[in-house]
Amino acid sequence: MELVADKQKTALEMLSSALVCGEVEIVDLTHTLDPDFPVIVLPPEFGQCARFRMEEISAYDHRGPAWKWNTFTCSEHTGTHFDAPSHWVSGKDLPNNTVDSIPSENFIGPVVVIDCSDGAAADADFELTPAMIENWEAEHGRIPEGCWVFMRTDWGKRKGAAYLNMQDDGPHSPGPTPDAIKLLIEHRNIRGFGTETVGTDAGQGMHYTPPYPAHYYLHGAGKYGLQCMANLDLLPATGAMILCAPLKIKNGTGSPLRVLALVPKGEQ
Repeated sequence: MELVADKQKTALEMLSSALVCGEVEIVDLTHTLDPDFPVIVLPPEFGQCARFRMEEISAYDHRGPAWKWNTFTCSEHTGTHFDAPSHWVSGKDLPNNTVDSIPSENFIGPVVVIDCSDGAAADADFELTPAMIENWEAEHGRIPEGCWVFMRTDWGKRKGAAYLNMQDDGPHSPGPTPDAIKLLIEHRNIRGFGTETVGTDAGQGMHYTPPYPAHYYLHGAGKYGLQCMANLDLLPATGAMILCAPLKIKNGTGSPLRVLALVPKGEQ
């Protein structure tokens, strides 16, 4: 036991030294929470996602002379956020399916990034396919079991109405095909899937069977989702690690959070 502890200590010391020396850099993949950040829009017959709101309680004044603080409200799925399996009907009966019950070690892990930015720039409805995943693997190696897969589209650089890209028939934004998600889950056993768009599905994902297949298959398999991320263009295709711990909300289906990536210097 003592030998194991010494090895663990050495590994942590090496990481600490690499961070202090700048050999490992931290990349923030999170958008700032504010009232203007877009949220998903569902058909009007359904309940809607609440935007971020903040109300001042006191600011070094008669309401509290020595302190400043605020009350904020938002949906669990506002801004850069985490989706737990209980978020979707397919994952509602799984064990450890809420943000407070997910094992904490699952919030830290390796990530691979599949660059779809050129396709998304040319076509708002661009989709990640199994063939694209296999082509990526031919260049970078097989996607490791238990890792996160991020779909880079540079969508996070969009602002305002262009982010949701709502048209007469609903939102148009890139995402994976059902077969792509099934490949990642059934044949690569990924930990989760992340995007820069407002959801893990394509904007028109409601037209698939089942609707919103990324949500359906991911959460039905006990996997996780991250969406509304930023700065995926600063990550290498392989070699980075992410920290993505949501708020520990009792029975929470998701949570806004700050997603941080640890990246070896010079590999962005």
